[in-house]
Amino acid sequence: MIPPNIKSLILDMDGVLWKDSSPIGDLPAIFARIRQRGLKVVFATNNGTRTPEQYIERLAGFGVQAETWQVVTSSLVVAELLARRFSPPLPPASRPPSSPNTWRGRGAGGDGEGIKVFAIGEEGVMKALRDKGFELLPVEEAEKAQAVVMGIDRQINYYKMREAALLVRGGLPFYATNPDKTFPTPRGEIPGAGAWISVIVTATGIEPIYAGKPAPYQLELARERLGTVKEETLVVGDRLETDIAGGQAAGCPVALVLSGVSTREQAEAWRPRIDIVAENLTRLVD
Repeated sequence: MIPPNIKSLILDMDGVLWKDSSPIGDLPAIFARIRQRGLKVVFATNNGTRTPEQYIERLAGFGVQAETWQVVTSSLVVAELLARRFSPPLPPASRPPSSPNTWRGRGAGGDGEGIKVFAIGEEGVMKALRDKGFELLPVEEAEKAQAVVMGIDRQINYYKMREAALLVRGGLPFYATNPDKTFPTPRGEIPGAGAWISVIVTATGIEPIYAGKPAPYQLELARERLGTVKEETLVVGDRLETDIAGGQAAGCPVALVLSGVSTREQAEAWRPRIDIVAENLTRLVD
């Protein structure tokens, strides 16, 4: 089903490769077929709970070998965006060429040096921010923060939400990993990062700057790592409002797999029309 002009794939993970701890299809066979076709792959996930290294271990546990450069999480991107906000401007001689894909040359470790952040999230978010030099504050010291970052946190509580709401209402920069309201599991969909973020939005009337799909930043970084032009890069996902909307906004062909959140009926009603709709990744790469 993949057109011959496609040279690389940007693959979502949850709902495409697995649901919770259950793989979707024979992943080693799927990726053997991808290699056989000579396609390059980057994994771009809105789920920022894990680090790239942890995702590599997870992939290996399902029999798929990959390298850390191939994993672009929403947590990596949110840390990059925040680092750019607080970085001093580059002198004219060292500015990168004007381009939508100018991720290289900025965002090296230390851009957030001395900047205090109140972050709600798990290890993926925390490590990405620490790697950029940001100082992470506990909830007891949240009022010292200069920015707020929010992702999914399975240890969420009222006190974290209270502090985030107060800080955002106070005018601090507000960034979030992704807007996914639900998260697919074998038992059904459970609350995702977007569900928790919506509480802060409701309490403050302020929307965050989202790093993950459908915002363009994550797919720009993924495509830069692949080194292919838009027309040669197929964005594959299971969710219309993030994966498909993001891929279309980025000008890439898109493929929806029906193994996760969105249904065929929803896909048929979606506009602009989706390039490919497949039951699952196995059918897509056959």
